[in-house]
Amino acid sequence: MYRIRDLREDNNKSQKQIATLLGIQQNSYSQIENGINNLQIDHLIKLANYYNTSTDYILGLTNEFKPYPPKH
Repeated sequence: MYRIRDLREDNNKSQKQIATLLGIQQNSYSQIENGINNLQIDHLIKLANYYNTSTDYILGLTNEFKPYPPKH
């Protein structure tokens, strides 16, 4: 569903590390990765910024990893 597992593994991070970044428990993050719970919008934005990619990439709406240019 989401690409958060691949991003986490590609960056050699544990579920616990990403859960801490998001301010949630590891089991809650695991449930998001496994599609049991939905990814909250504030967590989605935080992950996109952390991995330097777009929310669309994380959601699987594009295969373009590079983030969008910043708004001026």
